[in-house]
Amino acid sequence: MATMSRIEATFAALRQRQETALIPFITAGDPDLKVAAEIILTLVDAGADLIELGVPFSDPMADGPTIQASSERALAAGTTLSGVLQLVAEVRKKTAVPLILMGYYNPVFCYGVERFVRDAVAAGVDGLLLVDLPPEEAAEISPLLHESGVALITLLAPTTPRERMQRLAAVAEGYLYYVSMTGVTGGQKISPEDIRLAVDDLKGMTNVPVGVGFGITTVADACAVGTFADGVVVGSALVKIIEKYGKSEELLPEVAKFVAELKGGLTALTS
Repeated sequence: MATMSRIEATFAALRQRQETALIPFITAGDPDLKVAAEIILTLVDAGADLIELGVPFSDPMADGPTIQASSERALAAGTTLSGVLQLVAEVRKKTAVPLILMGYYNPVFCYGVERFVRDAVAAGVDGLLLVDLPPEEAAEISPLLHESGVALITLLAPTTPRERMQRLAAVAEGYLYYVSMTGVTGGQKISPEDIRLAVDDLKGMTNVPVGVGFGITTVADACAVGTFADGVVVGSALVKIIEKYGKSEELLPEVAKFVAELKGGLTALTS
């Protein structure tokens, strides 16, 4: 019998508790790699169930102004894909929380696909989400990831045709990331009822957990989506805290406070 991955084991444990996963997103290397390591461990201590780490890229297309600016800060601090993998390796020594890299294909391609997969596995990466690489075009990397036990996370959007949604759901790994709205991260307000209909439909196509992200900025948003999604991704709101406090002494307490409030709200849904 195959061993459960960290992602699978995390969602299985949450399912037993009837609890929604909290999946915070930060940009790796913002404000620098050393502080990012401290932020990750703070997220874990505050209740994060999985963590998405954005790989900074100079030409992002799905990121709103907040996350674009965080990428610019990380790049200015000298963050590279190699540095992100070293960051994962460092924090992996201290936590078993699943770590998912989220970014664009160009840095991976330039790094070397085989070399990247090998190094990602060695570092302790659990999943990979490449915003600009549709599953139909992922033949160069998906078999290597599959053989290595790294989940290739699939993005689905409100504009995804239902037939394609069914095809992607059938081969999904780790969890499906449902984008709650059209546009970029940190955009307009979400409509929980519209998202619920889409997520319920998606859940009828797959047993893989469904996480929802984009536009979830408050505890109220997280709780509204947490009543029907398996996971809630919060990115821009957290990145704004990192931008505001930078390397000050207030940064980690403020991050911890916000994430603990999110986790507390989601946990309260089951009580």
